[in-house]
Amino acid sequence: MSGPVDRRPIVVGLDPDPGHRMAPAWAADEAARRRLPLRLVHVEGMPTGGYRGREVPPSWEEWNEALHKAGQQVLEEAAVFVTTRHPQLEVGSLLAEGDPVWVLREQSRGAAAVVLGCCHLSRRQEVFGSHSVALPVMARAHCPVVVVPEPEHITQEPAYFVVGVDGSKHSAAAVDVAFEEAALRGAELRALLVWEPGPLRIFDEYEPQQECRRLLSEITAGRHARFPEVDLRHEVVLGHPVEVLTEASAHALGLVMGTRGRGGFTGMLLGSVSQGVLHHAACPVIAVPAPG
Repeated sequence: MSGPVDRRPIVVGLDPDPGHRMAPAWAADEAARRRLPLRLVHVEGMPTGGYRGREVPPSWEEWNEALHKAGQQVLEEAAVFVTTRHPQLEVGSLLAEGDPVWVLREQSRGAAAVVLGCCHLSRRQEVFGSHSVALPVMARAHCPVVVVPEPEHITQEPAYFVVGVDGSKHSAAAVDVAFEEAALRGAELRALLVWEPGPLRIFDEYEPQQECRRLLSEITAGRHARFPEVDLRHEVVLGHPVEVLTEASAHALGLVMGTRGRGGFTGMLLGSVSQGVLHHAACPVIAVPAPG
């Protein structure tokens, strides 16, 4: 007997700028590919578009009404966009108030994934409002979090995903998601372990490299058996995680990582490395929490 059908939605946090459409496009494509519902989420904030400027009323009640109308407009425009892209898609929407981090974290409890947008302009550029939203959501979400850059990047043929591996339970969960994403798209998978030696670099690198390759083989073996159609490549690369992962992301469909790591991925997606990856990765970054 088959198990229950997974109907957890893909949740996408909407940017109020109608020109930023890569996140809802990615989320709609993913929902259609997995035959899941899509949930559009917007957290009321500063008035945007026609509600910015002199016409915004000064009173508290009228201000709240302006915020609500602006939020409804964001949701309506996004719904038209995704249903035009996928007419058969089941779409719901939520206009919420409060802290965006809390709202998205709560939405992640029953979601298959949470999708956010990102623009690579500067350290102060927004990621669904600001980096102060994206990073805490990544660190605290109960499901994978996808950060999709603007503008759209150019992928390479044959198409491939990259997954960062370090042997921790977080990277093991990331490998599961990476195999599934690659299989859904008929793409290759590059399992990448970044080796970052200490200040006293050893001269004989053979044994450490062999240990890294053994680790890669162990963590991917059972999963590859479940997805034999995925062309898997093991790669051990010497260098700094941000630089190596950024280069690997240049033409990838996605870069998959655990929310915490060890060794070369210490602090991944929680500190300077995570900010570097988000600022420089050319492709969507998929952060996967460890089970439980």
